Amino acid sequence: MAARESYGRLLAWLTSRSGSITVAEDAIGDALLAALTTWPDRGVPDNPEAWLLTVARRRLIDEGRRGATRQQTVERLGRDPRLRLTNEATEAVDGTLLTGMPDRRLELLFLCAHPDVPEAVRTPLMLQTVLGLTAEQIGSAMLVRPATIGQRLVRAKRRIVERAIPFEVPGDAELPERVGYVLDAVYAAYTAGRDAAPGQDADGDGLVGEALWLAGLLVDLLPDEPEADGLYALLCLCESRRHAGRSADGAFVPLEEQDPTDWNRELIRAGEAALRRATSGASPGRYQLEAAIHSQHADRLRTGVTDWVAINRGYELLVRCCPTLGAAIGYAASLGRVGRPLDGLLVLDDLVAARQADRLTRHQSHWAVRAWLAAEAGRPDDADAAYDRAIGLTADPAVRRWLADQRRLAAGG
Repeated sequence: MAARESYGRLLAWLTSRSGSITVAEDAIGDALLAALTTWPDRGVPDNPEAWLLTVARRRLIDEGRRGATRQQTVERLGRDPRLRLTNEATEAVDGTLLTGMPDRRLELLFLCAHPDVPEAVRTPLMLQTVLGLTAEQIGSAMLVRPATIGQRLVRAKRRIVERAIPFEVPGDAELPERVGYVLDAVYAAYTAGRDAAPGQDADGDGLVGEALWLAGLLVDLLPDEPEADGLYALLCLCESRRHAGRSADGAFVPLEEQDPTDWNRELIRAGEAALRRATSGASPGRYQLEAAIHSQHADRLRTGVTDWVAINRGYELLVRCCPTLGAAIGYAASLGRVGRPLDGLLVLDDLVAARQADRLTRHQSHWAVRAWLAAEAGRPDDADAAYDRAIGLTADPAVRRWLADQRRLAAGG
């Protein structure tokens, strides 16, 4: 647990000193190995993060000393921005870590979003380095084979070192081209934590908390960026309902059947305030529109009803602005909610025609929505086949049971 909570902070701090993500990862790996062999006998230290950082810093300094004398190393560090082991780090090795270690994760996020890093790997690189997701988790979230993700990550880290990409928050002129990738990575981290099956993945709550914290930090860093407020609003509104998605006995409860009084009012208020800030400016972007849709869901706490017509309009705007796969699937589902299931199925069919068939094959939400729309449209055979695919792609046992129940209802059982 200490490793999961500290990984991103440690990696960012060590990368800021070494200038190399790979070197920092190796140092953390050594520290974790030392913890596994030491802590069972001696007990977990009072400050596990400080212990891990001290061991990892020793590894960095040892690496710096291997090929040169101490003086040569100091001179090289003064010249080479890729190897910035400071005197502070050297002197602190044998001492205790002061509280309040600078949190450098934002710099690491923006490093991963540098224009010299290929676009396809920017978000995966952030997810691995800052939030500690594995290639398997990233591949599952992005519908890309883990081996492919792993190869891209290795090449990207090599490029960062070779091109001496600076570890820093970019200036105002460079921010716009990078911020979208950073927002996407934070959102992907939140969804990975949110979708983790209770009892199946102990990292779920940790990822959710990390994503919310980073989203709030981005709001402070980018006060004039409405999409940062939009993302924070979206995460708060989604998180306000997450724990209501399970009954007392652990059964899955879909959004439409949740009791609004179980929702977190404080998070709803925070989300609504961020959404008001975001939408007070120019034309809305993806996260503002998604937050507005979830605000309509949250309004059921006040009115007692869900305005599906307004939600459908929101999705229509979203697919025009940002035609992502998730937006199209949400739009299809909203069409079913306003009595147009056949139109919803056509939207899903258009995704196949748009060469999304390979991704859709592994997309659980697509098959679950298709199954429900087919049942609503009076196509029980199509519904049964789609439910079969959705169940096969679902890792959460509670969701599998719920889908199986829906399948029986669609078949008239």
